[in-house]
Amino acid sequence: MKKFLLSVGVLLISLPLAAQKQPQPKSQKEVDALMAIQNAQDPDSRIAAVENLLTKFADTEFKGFALYIATVSAQQKNDFDKLMLYGERTLEADPKNYATMLVMSSAIAMRTREHDLDKEEKLARAEKLAKDAGEALKTASKPNPQLTDEQWAAAKKDFEAQMYESLGIAASGRKKYDDAIANFKSSVDLNGDPATMVRLGSTYNLAGKYDDAIATFDKVMAIADAPAQVKQVAQAERARAVQAKGAKK
Repeated sequence: MKKFLLSVGVLLISLPLAAQKQPQPKSQKEVDALMAIQNAQDPDSRIAAVENLLTKFADTEFKGFALYIATVSAQQKNDFDKLMLYGERTLEADPKNYATMLVMSSAIAMRTREHDLDKEEKLARAEKLAKDAGEALKTASKPNPQLTDEQWAAAKKDFEAQMYESLGIAASGRKKYDDAIANFKSSVDLNGDPATMVRLGSTYNLAGKYDDAIATFDKVMAIADAPAQVKQVAQAERARAVQAKGAKK
């Protein structure tokens, strides 16, 4: 999943607001507290700045915005418990916050293991969050009036890609590989993310579709600006596909 950019200006592109009007700070001190969130240099500092805002300005119109930042910061820390805590609080403040739904959906799906006693319950929740996010996105208005139509369309495509990726992970967890492949392909078609392409190729491997897997990994390795770590995984998975294909013959 693409890294979220943590500046107030950029987050307003991705922050779904329940109300039609834009939130407004009520004092200079509230502005300062918001700027502290923007200027924080690491996830822990951002979370602390969010808590400071919510403690000092309980009636802030930026509550959903701040809690979303805390959710993403917890995601960056790989702190699942805090991610879910802040995610739930975000949805209490803003029930249609599709960005938060997608962060939570992906986190739940990726942490679900084969032998978890509550595996189906987790995957069902991940799937529902992703689908709810997709529905909310369909009717979402432009969150920032300064956005161009092209910028808003691009942002929506990226969120839709995240939705399909989460659905793909959940389907793969159920070993419904054809469904997972279809969702990963839909995600890749929308934003061409190399990491999602690796998920697609790995799912082809699991489904025994080795030629498709090899072709997918070749595409990843041909992307000039793909992260080195992603290319390394693609190379290893490609070798696995070649080996499995040979053994099958």
